[in-house]
Formats: sequence, C-alpha cells, structure tokens
Amino acid sequence: MIDLHGAELEELIQAEKKQVAFEYHNEAWADGISDGIEAEILAETAITTALTELIRLHGEDDVLTMVESLRQRIEFGEFRSDRTIQ
Repeated sequence: MIDLHGAELEELIQAEKKQVAFEYHNEAWADGISDGIEAEILAETAITTALTELIRLHGEDDVLTMVESLRQRIEFGEFRSDRTIQ
C-alpha cells in the first residue's frame, strides 16, 4: 500500500495535471497543423495566450521573472529538439 503525505499527493496531482495538459496541447497542435496552420503561427499564439493568462493571474512583474528564467533555459539549450541528456 502506498502511503502519501499531503505534499507528496499534491505533487503527484500536479504532475498528472501537467501531463494531461501536455496531451491536450499536443492534440490541439496536431489539429492546427492538419488544418494548414503553420507551426510558427501556432507557437506564437500559444505563447501570447499563455502570457496573457499568466499576467492576468500573477501580474507583470512575476511573469517577467518567469520569462527571464525561460530565457536562461533557452540559452542553456533546454528546449532544443536535438539536445542530448547526459
């Protein structure tokens, strides 16, 4: 029997929600591509929609901090499709 404490259970729930959201996003992306929408357009609108919602929820300062973190992750190559994990 698995005994999970509140924080561990919450972490598992959040991970599951992220996985489901990822699957929804991939499905919407595939639908857009199959409808002839270019990947660049899908990406830009996804980023714009996400930033708009995050600013609504958390404010510009917090989102700017997040964007700077994303910038660093991009610079480190985290999002490259050809990166290798060692």
